[in-house]
Amino acid sequence: MLNQKRIVLALAILLCAAVSVTGYFWVKTRKPASYESADFAMGTYIQQTVYGKNGEAAAKSALSKITELENRISWRIDSSDVARLNAAAGTDWITIDPETASILAASLDVAQKSDGAYDPTILPVSSLWDFGGENQHVPPKSDLQKYIKYVDYQNLRVDQKNSKASLKLHYMAIDLGGIGKGAACDDAVAAYRSAGADYGIIAVGGSIGVYGTKPDGSAWHIAIRDPATKDENADSMGQIDLTSGFISTSGTYEKTFTQNGVTYHHLLNPKTGYPENNGLVSVTVKANNGAISDALSTACFVLGREKGEKLLSEYHADGVFIDSSNKVYVTAGLKSSFQITGGKYVLAG
Repeated sequence: MLNQKRIVLALAILLCAAVSVTGYFWVKTRKPASYESADFAMGTYIQQTVYGKNGEAAAKSALSKITELENRISWRIDSSDVARLNAAAGTDWITIDPETASILAASLDVAQKSDGAYDPTILPVSSLWDFGGENQHVPPKSDLQKYIKYVDYQNLRVDQKNSKASLKLHYMAIDLGGIGKGAACDDAVAAYRSAGADYGIIAVGGSIGVYGTKPDGSAWHIAIRDPATKDENADSMGQIDLTSGFISTSGTYEKTFTQNGVTYHHLLNPKTGYPENNGLVSVTVKANNGAISDALSTACFVLGREKGEKLLSEYHADGVFIDSSNKVYVTAGLKSSFQITGGKYVLAG
């Protein structure tokens, strides 16, 4: 697996391509004063193209900020805020970094407004499936029934003012994988601004953030992955023209395994503990905040199109919903900037 990652990373550098596990972007107009990089952090590939005389410094600062973020919010890192919070579940409040508190507060907001379709306390159940790990399997029903009662965002408490948090019950645990990559894009764009970059774009897995306006005033062309294509030959099905903001995609192709002839994906319904099967295969969300776009893409996938669209309206966000019949539904705010570019997809509604 490590060798495969190195090969893919080397190809990304050689080709100067911005390709990720869940999506990719490209810039049609190339400028000489640019810096491009491809790195690996937060369990995914990070691609940056930053313009201006401070482009390299901005990109390196962004990567440093993302690494710091990972060290604070990854439940896999024992010294992280989230790992310490999980270890203290059922005991007392702990002090955490202000940014961690902010992300936890944002995750709670989406959890509340989506009625738990996105739930940051999903780890007790998602860990049973071990998606992307060495022991991917369908967990016994008895195990799911035992641990799903510990998945409840209402038992996560966040004191953002004093940078503290707590989990009410033992065995509860936080996983911010559904919001973290978007938050990383927030940090990267802030780093570009602080470093004095002219403009730039970053992809962290399925989340993308853009900063600044290109000199010719043209939009960034963001490709949406064709859900039917495999990682090794990922292709696009559509394109969003973006002048500012963030885009995140959740799709059934991201983390999967097949057992007894059935393929399972990692987008779990927090209420059932099983992969959501409502006919959707991909949801892309455009929002003014990276963390929110990331959490909303998960929430909208679990909610389904109609409820998902209502949730998006609460955040003044927009989305592209793709179902298993190759129908594409686009909310009003994106209709003028989205187009289908490939595959057997048709606009509906």
